[in-house]
Amino acid sequence: MIIEKKLRKSEIKSKEDKIIDSIEFVEKNIPQDFEDFDNSRLLKSAVYKEIEFSIENLIDICNIINSDLRLGVPEEEDDIINNLEKNKIFDNKTINLIKEMKGFRNILIHKYGDVNDEQAFETIKEGLKDFELIISKIEEFLKKN
Repeated sequence: MIIEKKLRKSEIKSKEDKIIDSIEFVEKNIPQDFEDFDNSRLLKSAVYKEIEFSIENLIDICNIINSDLRLGVPEEEDDIINNLEKNKIFDNKTINLIKEMKGFRNILIHKYGDVNDEQAFETIKEGLKDFELIISKIEEFLKKN
């Protein structure tokens, strides 16, 4: 019996929408300079949570693709991204961005009190455009499949 591979596009699109909404929130609210960011605990916490949420949704999208295309059963989260890489679902630049974002998310989650806020602020400001690139790559993938 052959089971047809069917991609859950509506679920992926829903997660994309959540990412876009969170990134737009961050873009509208993140201050231009670090001092303003650092002086507002509430803003800092909100930005960190929105970025964490966006990256979680991105990883969820990767997991849906991995699962629906039956690219391999992951033993750990890194296996999901590695399976996408091995199967050339996304180009190397996109895969590397996803890996970097996952690493940044881990810093925010596991070392929240020890985060270098200035470095995180710069990483977030510089990295917002990377979400747009990744979303465009996901869109390209969905059109092909």
